[in-house]
Amino acid sequence: MGDGKLQSQSLVDLALERLSREILSGRIYPGERLVEEQLTRRLGISRGPLREALRLLAQRGLVEHFPRRGARVATLSDDDVRELYEIRTVLEQHAAASIPPDADLSALREALDAMRKSTEEGDRPAIADAHRSFHVELVALGGNRQLCRLYESVLVRLQLYMAANLHREAEVAAAADGVHRHERLLTAVADNDANAIISTLSAHGSRTYLL
Repeated sequence: MGDGKLQSQSLVDLALERLSREILSGRIYPGERLVEEQLTRRLGISRGPLREALRLLAQRGLVEHFPRRGARVATLSDDDVRELYEIRTVLEQHAAASIPPDADLSALREALDAMRKSTEEGDRPAIADAHRSFHVELVALGGNRQLCRLYESVLVRLQLYMAANLHREAEVAAAADGVHRHERLLTAVADNDANAIISTLSAHGSRTYLL
């Protein structure tokens, strides 16, 4: 019985990871219906693990459930996006002021390396993941775990917004620009200059944190 539970949970984790990736990469669009029969067949799992994965995705703000209508990928209004960016800015500024001089920057450097690699390969979803990881690691340096968890949940929802615009962004922005911005940000963090960190974060622009 224990093995069965482990197997079931493993299927939940696999479905959660796969669907998260597809939603955040823009393969499944905001507002698109998530039909259980189609998903169980495509993912090769039963309805139980799938429903649990969808429930967890709803907790993350990536899926919405409607009575008698099933589930769909969440959508964000203009007000939602504006408010999420405002929250992100407040959390980043608070964390930036709390980074200690001897902070371990290895995770930031790893995220930047992943950003460079995915940029060279032209993998837009991987670029978005690397940028999100960089910002999460930056906020984590402030030492407030609860703030970091809240911040990561905000970024996940913002990545949902950006996923709907991956193709447009690819046409109007050079991915390498994002690498250069984050290199400047890493330099400001290494110098332990809170004002420079906040200034560099502001230069990202309210709609370009993933670029």
